[in-house]
Parts: sequence; C-alpha cells; structure tokens
Amino acid sequence: QVQLVESGGGLVQAGGSLRLSCAASGRTLSVTGMTWFRQAPGKEREFVAGISMSGGNTDYRDSVKGRFTIYRDNAKNMVYLQMDRLTPEDTAVYYCAASRMFYRSRGARDYGYWGQGTQVTVSS
Repeated sequence: QVQLVESGGGLVQAGGSLRLSCAASGRTLSVTGMTWFRQAPGKEREFVAGISMSGGNTDYRDSVKGRFTIYRDNAKNMVYLQMDRLTPEDTAVYYCAASRMFYRSRGARDYGYWGQGTQVTVSS
C-alpha cells in the first residue's frame, strides 16, 4: 500500500501563487508515476500534471502549461505542484495520485493510490 497526503492548499487572489506538496509513504518503490488531478464542484476529476519516476519526463493539461510546474524529490518521497498566475478557473480540490505504470494518463481509473485532497480557491 501507498499512502499519499497533500498539503499547501488555501485561498489566493487571482495572479497569485501556491505550492502544493504530496508526501508519499508505504511501499513507494512500487510507484512510478505521480500526478496531480483536480475536481471543481459539479465537474469531473481532471488530470493536471504528471511526472515520471526519474522526474525527467512531465506532462501537463493545456490550460496550465507555462503556469504550473510539477517536480519530485525521490529522496524525500515528495511531489510538488508549483502553481503560478492562478485564475479563478483553477479553483478546485487538488488530489495527488500515484500509479505503478502511468504518469501521463488522463484517466483517473489508471491511478490506484489517492490522497484526500487539498482545497485551492482563487478569488477574482
């Protein structure tokens, strides 16, 4: 089993920044891909960003490219999502997810491990 715990969410004004953190514990060696998803009220959970095990490969949804950066510190079992130039459309609960195989898949079903989520609210 792999346990994931997110932190770093909060309320920020449009144009501001936040950094989300995801701490992984348990059988982390079995995990390769790490991702961030988000879910806004009344909407489906959507892929935001993913990173490979080495950290050398990343992928982003189009709407966050150039504003968000995903990176990881394997020595600390941490994954981060740096979010800059936030807009109200970024408001959602953000989830950290992990997979033994995927980091680019847009399908939530491909990720077997999930955190509890952290709320990000961007005011206009």
